[in-house]
Amino acid sequence: QVQLVESGGGVVQVGDSVRLSCTASGHTFSSSLPGWFRQAPGKEREFVAVMGWRDASPLYADSVKGRFTISRDDAKNTVYLQMNSLKPEDTALYYCATTSFSKFGSMSSRDFGSWGQGIQVTVSS
Repeated sequence: QVQLVESGGGVVQVGDSVRLSCTASGHTFSSSLPGWFRQAPGKEREFVAVMGWRDASPLYADSVKGRFTISRDDAKNTVYLQMNSLKPEDTALYYCATTSFSKFGSMSSRDFGSWGQGIQVTVSS
């Protein structure tokens, strides 16, 4: 059984940085493409980032490009989301998820299978 557990969220100030972590059990991140989504209150879940594959670079939503960085440590079976220059509109519940290599390039949540329970990030002004 695949289990993804996010950590590292909390309440931060505008301009601060936060690093989210997602650790997997029952699954090896190196055998899939891990990514991040987020959902703000009253809004639909939206794509944030997904790891690159082969020579392709990671993909990012335009709203976070240049501020967020996705990475992973296969030895720890953990994927990270480094979030810098945080804005109030980054406030959301952040989810870790995985997709298959064949789905690389998709930003649709429907193409992501396993999901974590989510971790709250609140950016206060």
